Amino acid sequence: MNVVDSSGWLEYFTDGINADAFKAVIGDDQQLLTPTVCLYEVFKITLSRAGEDEALRVAGLMSFGQFIDFDREVALVAAPISTQYKLAMADSVIYAIAQMHNATLWTQDAHFKDLPGVRYIEKKVA
Repeated sequence: MNVVDSSGWLEYFTDGINADAFKAVIGDDQQLLTPTVCLYEVFKITLSRAGEDEALRVAGLMSFGQFIDFDREVALVAAPISTQYKLAMADSVIYAIAQMHNATLWTQDAHFKDLPGVRYIEKKVA
């Protein structure tokens, strides 16, 4: 199983330098888990940068995998993760969901760089 965090989704949708690193993972929708907090973050950023039509298009494309909600169980796993690794709430939720599902977390976010179960792709600037 795989989880792509918001930075990976945004890299993919904007066809950034590292987009290919996320393409195969996002394309394998049978193995793709998407935390709803990632949908929120990607929708919000796309809405502010490109407008509502593009944000809705992107949200639709994110719907091919399986959404995982931020529920009570996730909250109780994410809180200690946040404390242990000094992660912000959204990051701890994303990481908790990956850990709970024995999934690899794909990211460009340096906060996750050295955590177990993470496939970190260094952000490149053109």
